[in-house]
Amino acid sequence: MATKKIINRGDDAVDEMLDGVIAAHGDVVMQLAENPRALVAREGPRKGKVGLVIGGGSGHEPTFLGFVGKGLADAAAIGNVFASPPPDPVLACTKAVDGGAGVLYMYGNYAGDVMNFDMAAEMAAMEDIEVRTVLSTDDIASAPVSEREKRRGVAGNFFIFKAGGAACDMMLPLDECERIARKANDHTYTIGVALSPCSLPQTRKWNFEMGENDMEIGMGIHGEPGMMRESLQTADEITDRIMDSIFEEMAPQKGDRVAVLVNSLGSTPLMELYIMNRRVHQRLGEAGLSAHKTWVGGYCTSLEMAGASITLMHLDDELTRMVDHPCACAMFNG
Repeated sequence: MATKKIINRGDDAVDEMLDGVIAAHGDVVMQLAENPRALVAREGPRKGKVGLVIGGGSGHEPTFLGFVGKGLADAAAIGNVFASPPPDPVLACTKAVDGGAGVLYMYGNYAGDVMNFDMAAEMAAMEDIEVRTVLSTDDIASAPVSEREKRRGVAGNFFIFKAGGAACDMMLPLDECERIARKANDHTYTIGVALSPCSLPQTRKWNFEMGENDMEIGMGIHGEPGMMRESLQTADEITDRIMDSIFEEMAPQKGDRVAVLVNSLGSTPLMELYIMNRRVHQRLGEAGLSAHKTWVGGYCTSLEMAGASITLMHLDDELTRMVDHPCACAMFNG
């Protein structure tokens, strides 16, 4: 049985979504005439500034297009649902935001994205644009710490892009922007839990099966296998398991500060997210940690998937300045 979606043709969903984004947020972002899958900030790109290009597949909104604006990303290349953008829109974004100081690419660690962004970087080099790349690898459930370079980038993109975008907006040189972005990634930790699948607009079929009383800890934002599948637990039990895993790797000390994101994977309502956030803050208090800032809501989704993720960024003074740096984006101001 086909799932229910408010769409027209599945193959038109991404482009019609972009039409709606421009209709709502055309004062912040614009589509490039030569490539409508390249969204560029109306403010932000400027001479002498390192340009920041992010991107990836659709279906994760507001990631990626919602983070384009002054103080964060200068442009985003938009792919089909759960599919990497091809090199052409990435290159178009690169040329549009090149201010002569180099361009930083930031995106999740997925094979298709790596291949296509690398191709765009090679084409940009032929036009004398220097490009550096920082992959987000915050999903600690996707590989052991000894193989962190193999981990996926998930909701922690929110903090990692924020730090990189702040560094670029502060007019720091390319070396510094890259260093800060890598530091942000190294200090960001995410684990999610899925309760039900999602369906792509083209197929309108569930992308995996899950029992009505099941949950899966560590499932990826495209339905990649997680750490374990078992019976649904309470909000506090789920949150404790996630926090235990994050604390084990982060190894915080009493008095440390963190930034918190409790993120919906799509259909999980704010009520449930705030119940989880309540427990997150209880656990932080018990560990002697302080939450510098907290965000709760759908920031990195997976279409209509039910579930949530928790992200902590382990802050120092430099990362705190990056998180606090103002930005004005289509779907996020902070």
